[in-house]
Amino acid sequence: MIHIENVSKYFDKGTSNELLALDNINLEIADGEFVTIIGTNGSGKTTLLNMIAGTIYPDEGRIVLNNTDITKYPDYKRASYVSRVFQNPFSGTAPDMTIAENLMIAYKRGKIKLPIIGLNRQVYSFFQKEIIKLEMQLENRLDTMIGRLSGGQRQAITLLMSVLIKPDILLLDEHTAALDPKTGGQVLKLTKEFIERDKLTTIMITHSMQQALELGTKTIMMYKGRIIDVLHEHEKQTLTTDDLLDKFADLRKKEKLTDEILDELRKEYL
Repeated sequence: MIHIENVSKYFDKGTSNELLALDNINLEIADGEFVTIIGTNGSGKTTLLNMIAGTIYPDEGRIVLNNTDITKYPDYKRASYVSRVFQNPFSGTAPDMTIAENLMIAYKRGKIKLPIIGLNRQVYSFFQKEIIKLEMQLENRLDTMIGRLSGGQRQAITLLMSVLIKPDILLLDEHTAALDPKTGGQVLKLTKEFIERDKLTTIMITHSMQQALELGTKTIMMYKGRIIDVLHEHEKQTLTTDDLLDKFADLRKKEKLTDEILDELRKEYL
């Protein structure tokens, strides 16, 4: 379980460019829960994921994972239990290493480094069985350099690497946004299968309101560093993408959202 308590984050604090990126965020995510996040550009979605991953630290508040305060843990110290897939399909793999070598890096995550686990026949066979699940005919290409693969193939492998050793939390930062519709759909299908298979605690940023409604146990709506609404699974089942836009409209007076912001949402999500 992850608790995010009273977390705030400023960029360029004390300067004329000061920006409050996260404004007193409180969020609790239970084990096995699948949370989707939507919001306009600059709403704090990626900053929140960066905070959980440990690439940046909060100025206020704390982050607790499985009863351990990890607020000041650097990203490398969280790597054994936090996995992340970025939007850029080239960010998660080493291009000058083979598919098998990339998988080996993920396979060793969180394990004692000595004695060194070699890429023996047993491990190689395990990788083949796992990569068959991608349905991309890569199981006989484990010795191919990753850099020779397409972006979609690399993103699918990155996704596999992120769940090869079950993480405590999986972070997905618009991980299908840079892919063509067909490949994006395939990666999204794999995502659902991996999450359901291992009951992974997952946070996924998406620019698709349809994905936000169809996936996950709850959806968080963010604006200007704040969580402005939380939609639970039973609520999402009765909503459409137009309903989500209407929710932003209903909150307009309370949150002072302008017609321009609503137009921005329509452009981003529809």
